[in-house]
Amino acid sequence: MKILGIESSSLVASVALVTDEILTAEYTINYKKTHSQTLLPMLDEISRMLELDLHTIDGIAVSGGPGSFTGLRIGSATAKGLGLALKKPLIHVPTVDAMAYNLWGAEALVCPIMDARRSQVYTGLYYVMDDLQVEMAQCAMSMETLIQQLNQRGEKVIFLGDGVPAYVSLIQKEMKVPYAFAPAQSNRQRAASVAALGRIYMERGQIETAADHKPEYLRKPQAEREREGIQL
Repeated sequence: MKILGIESSSLVASVALVTDEILTAEYTINYKKTHSQTLLPMLDEISRMLELDLHTIDGIAVSGGPGSFTGLRIGSATAKGLGLALKKPLIHVPTVDAMAYNLWGAEALVCPIMDARRSQVYTGLYYVMDDLQVEMAQCAMSMETLIQQLNQRGEKVIFLGDGVPAYVSLIQKEMKVPYAFAPAQSNRQRAASVAALGRIYMERGQIETAADHKPEYLRKPQAEREREGIQL
């Protein structure tokens, strides 16, 4: 089974191919370029290097949010376009779930945090020792509330994500339980994790058509919130 993974929910742009249980290729860039500049060239390069006929893939796993509204729209449009052109199903992989999957085998509570601005993070809580076990589904909340919940659980926590640099001082000041930060190779979004989870979901029949796919933002865009007078 060949699963193409696409990740564009944050500054990271990443494309990967998982063949059965082998990561065949991954191209990841974490730099200040728009995903419209990076995703398709990255996919073209992987296809060229692997001599890959995209018609031979079985599905397209896409990081479905939350995250950057623009990034998610570009990733979604890319996946939908490929799905329609190749007549392949899409697999919606929750962004925070895929981030937690980076740390498969960790003997601690895994807590991805994405900076959602306005003093909030996108987060979730997971065990990933043997498989992905969702303790708290991905959601938006204040970092203060998250820390309170983690202290109440009384377990060791591993943090990862672009929310770590934004809230490291608060974490160091307020966390009362043991904690650690994931290292560089696993502390950001990766299309490899999206594709690997996508393979599992596809085997379970958790697929959708390209026409049906849409991102899960968790929050309304800033312009819409401002129009409605919503303050988060």
